[in-house]
Amino acid sequence: MLQRHSIHLRPDPARVVVRPFRPAVEPRDLNPIDRTRANHIVARILAMDSEAATRKMAGLVEGFIGRHRELLQIFEARAAEMESAFAPHPPFTKLQRQLVGAYFLHEYSFEAAALFNPSIVLHPDQTDAPEGGQRFILSLRAVGEGHISSLTFRVGSIDPKYGLVIESAARFASMPRVRNRMPSASGDVVEIEFNSYDQISEQVIFPVTESQSNGIEDARFVQFDDEGRKLYYATYTAYNGRAIRSELLETSDFMSYRLSPLLGLGARNKGMALFPRRINGRFAMIARQDNENIYLVYSDNLNSWDEGSAILTPQFPWEFVQIGNCGSPIELDEGWLLLIHGVGAVRKYSIGAVLLDKEVPSKVLARMREPLLRPELSEREGYVPNVVYTCGGLRHKDQIILPYAVSDTFSKFATVNIVELIQAMMR
Repeated sequence: MLQRHSIHLRPDPARVVVRPFRPAVEPRDLNPIDRTRANHIVARILAMDSEAATRKMAGLVEGFIGRHRELLQIFEARAAEMESAFAPHPPFTKLQRQLVGAYFLHEYSFEAAALFNPSIVLHPDQTDAPEGGQRFILSLRAVGEGHISSLTFRVGSIDPKYGLVIESAARFASMPRVRNRMPSASGDVVEIEFNSYDQISEQVIFPVTESQSNGIEDARFVQFDDEGRKLYYATYTAYNGRAIRSELLETSDFMSYRLSPLLGLGARNKGMALFPRRINGRFAMIARQDNENIYLVYSDNLNSWDEGSAILTPQFPWEFVQIGNCGSPIELDEGWLLLIHGVGAVRKYSIGAVLLDKEVPSKVLARMREPLLRPELSEREGYVPNVVYTCGGLRHKDQIILPYAVSDTFSKFATVNIVELIQAMMR
């Protein structure tokens, strides 16, 4: 019924982006009159003679330009961002401006610690798909220094015999620019975009709002059919170091994205997953409104969710502690396939499956008594031992393509035969 594949996606510390670096006391934060550390740095740069400044910049170019796109432009943009924090100074030369920007940036290895909790959707461009196969986009939670989570991607393909190929990650990693920010009492709505030449696998969506400041976690992507228009949504957990909340990402092309908060009592916890189409004219969401059970929630507004009703509770020993969804429901002829996780003894996480009625998803048609996927001996070690977890699978013909994370550290793949899976649920 289930076949594990040999592909392993492991975190790569060599993948880096450049991010703002701030001295311990940011300019003018405490005393707008006194010169701060930032101004001391600027003064030292301006005191360099032309030859020393040129040598310093040549060393920076030699050491870093092969690691980042448009490095000098990034230096200049960072200097412009900092300008309001600097004391009055003589006009910078272009070289001085680039040096100033460089001193207020640092490299960040965004997946140095972990690359896990994947979800998968069909690629919007199937031009280069293998004959009889499909291309897909894999989203992954990347964790770097400070245990900050960001969102990154890989591109892959499925061949007619269910072989999987993951394309190598791009040489560079890129951060988006913020195109629009709309503040509100409930949290900022932010529109971001990447350059047209940025490959999907080099995109890194790093926290951009206060609610996300410590992480964008566990994105559950789904291709949504909105009356014939194909959109991609992802529900994810925003974490600010103290509190969590559910938020929504929207894209049509995996180049520009809109990130917005989800409102209402139904969105106060993590682990929300959107159905891929409306049910009886309404949006529907699988959610976890407490820390034990799985709920079904309906809404006429994609960004606002009231409380729903519990449709699944822990029933079998492998899930006695709690259950939750493992991604958006997958539509089959027989009903909605819902992948779930269960937590058992010694906090062991396993993946199971449930079949819901297609018209009345609160009606449970079948449920696996034993896990579909549990940690093997080789999958028990990692940052969080004894965990297998996924944020969503994909149907391809008579198989479910199931990317999954191992012990909150790296990611693997399995394929599941749908007919055999349904038979196992019906027992």
